[in-house]
Amino acid sequence: MTDRPLTLMAVHAHPDDEATGTGGILARYAAEGIRTVLVTCTDGGCGDGPGGVKPGEPGHDPAAVASMRRQELEASRDVLKISDLEMLDYADSGMAGWPSNDAPGSFWQTPVEQGAARLAELMRQYRPDVVVTYDENGFYGHPDHIQANRITMAALEMTALTPKVYWTTMPRSLMQRFWETMREFQEDMPEPDPAETAAMAEIGLPDDEITTWVDTTAFSGQKFDALAAHASQGENIFFLKMGKEKFGEWMGMETFVRVKDATGAALPENDLFAGLR
Repeated sequence: MTDRPLTLMAVHAHPDDEATGTGGILARYAAEGIRTVLVTCTDGGCGDGPGGVKPGEPGHDPAAVASMRRQELEASRDVLKISDLEMLDYADSGMAGWPSNDAPGSFWQTPVEQGAARLAELMRQYRPDVVVTYDENGFYGHPDHIQANRITMAALEMTALTPKVYWTTMPRSLMQRFWETMREFQEDMPEPDPAETAAMAEIGLPDDEITTWVDTTAFSGQKFDALAAHASQGENIFFLKMGKEKFGEWMGMETFVRVKDATGAALPENDLFAGLR
């Protein structure tokens, strides 16, 4: 054992992603004295502008949106007590199929080895014991989430480090109830398209394929506040409509698939640091 603190590194695509899927673990492990490092890959410039103006609409200024979202990210960091924040500052690529996917300098257009080399330097600096990012499909097919997975896995290959590595996921049992819950809090919501419903049903994993279930219920209030810190994107953050109590019921468990491990810790786990302490 050394005096170096145990370290968690979460690699995310945009400002606000840190709160949605990993806000609970970031807050929980910070409270347990673990160093928490957040790497945010893009500037978030394809998010909503003031007044909810969308990318491509008159008045949408990606640079101004990116600046605003950086301030919101700093506020979220404070709420979650994240030790270290690193910004790669690639241009936000937008949702799948958007013209911004093809923009020079966008994260999606960045060669994987280039992004991976920058991330590998951060890994050598922080020497994480646990690394968390998205799965190979970016959870739901977002180009920047897919790219975050690619550079993370490539960066690990560039280093001699052997952290435990996890991909975020959701249990299918929860996803199946998602539309019903959305309708409960959004009465004017139209009937979902059958194709959209079918695609939603394929997100996440069957419960028995999830390797790691981390109870973060005690930190769900912090997670809610971290999401709320991203106020400019509130229209897109459905979970805020629930209120804190219902949010805690829905979002108090964070789930993962362990994809790399040198500890031999038994599965299923209830702690990302099982075998390390």
